[in-house]
Amino acid sequence: MSFRPLCRNRLFLYVLSMKQHNYYVYLLTSMDNSVFYVGVTNDLTRRILEHKIHKNDGFTSKYNITKLVYFEIFSNIFDAIKREKQLKHYKRLWKANLINKDNPDWNDLSSQIGITKEMIVNAKFFQEGDPGINPG
Repeated sequence: MSFRPLCRNRLFLYVLSMKQHNYYVYLLTSMDNSVFYVGVTNDLTRRILEHKIHKNDGFTSKYNITKLVYFEIFSNIFDAIKREKQLKHYKRLWKANLINKDNPDWNDLSSQIGITKEMIVNAKFFQEGDPGINPG
């Protein structure tokens, strides 16, 4: 079965219009490096900011897991998800060894992806809202 010319043209235009996206697999830890979290996202800066301001209730908020210590970049979402699942099954020592290769001091890499303290303060402010503003 073959495509009609119109369908072939639409498929071609669709493929041309698709944006190139990056996907990120990342490892967060608590400030004392005692707990790990592995995640995947298409916007690492936004997602790390969300973790830092505890936007969502859950594991990272409960255990204050906000320090970005490792990330990888992928151009294919399926590869990123596959890697995320692989890292989630890694033993703690394997994750630590992975971090030690690129970040032996376990520094917070947030500034390397453009996150500043001012951004965190502003994000917290907008999340909590201004008590002086009446929404309606």
